[in-house]
Amino acid sequence: MDLATLIGLVGAMAIVMVAIFLGADPGGFLDPASILIVIGGSVFVVLSKFSLQQFLGAFKVAIKAFKFKLPATDALIEEILEVSRIARKEGFLALDGHDTEVALFKTGIQMMVDGHAPDVVRSKLEKERLLTLERHRWGAKVFSAMGDVAPAMGMIGTLIGLVQMLANMEDPASIGPAMAVALLTTLYGAILATMVFLPLADKLNLRMTEEARMNAMLIDAVTAIQSGSNPRVVEQLVSSYLPPKQRKAEA
Repeated sequence: MDLATLIGLVGAMAIVMVAIFLGADPGGFLDPASILIVIGGSVFVVLSKFSLQQFLGAFKVAIKAFKFKLPATDALIEEILEVSRIARKEGFLALDGHDTEVALFKTGIQMMVDGHAPDVVRSKLEKERLLTLERHRWGAKVFSAMGDVAPAMGMIGTLIGLVQMLANMEDPASIGPAMAVALLTTLYGAILATMVFLPLADKLNLRMTEEARMNAMLIDAVTAIQSGSNPRVVEQLVSSYLPPKQRKAEA
């Protein structure tokens, strides 16, 4: 579980809720029509921008914002070096049955064991990497679109409420409550966009970058191992993906 995402979302919501409860009647901040316009309207508008598969897939990808764990880079490098040493000393067939939690690395090892040509292995792994990035990219785009649309739907709801309020100007006592309800849609849209949709989009972009870096390292490692490179050369290659301070420490 990514505590930063969870704490950030819950903390932001908690601050808003405390501000509401410290002020006027909290019940005045609830309006079913406003909720329907902002949430329902945002969902259908964004759905019209994407395919149904892309839209629904975004919510599956969104789980990565909360529950996402890449293997530690240093631990993965140790595993790469172990595979490199085995392949160098005993051959690729000795890697048959090697268990790894990283799907892309597992695919690369199995293709080496099966005797595929290096260009075929690299092409396959690159394709897998690009397809993974594409899924994450569309997920981030869907939530970015939700973040753009939600405030606009809130403004539309506010305008609807203002029109209804102006149509009932003969009753001055109803103007204040009607104005409050009209402004709620803008509030809902701003809250959802600023505190939910846009942070999720940014976190998915971050996850995409992290996974892309890891997959690039694995592809380079598999290519080097298959070419028969010395494990020390493989170590130097994959260590370049570590932060500079970590590289200096290991050196």
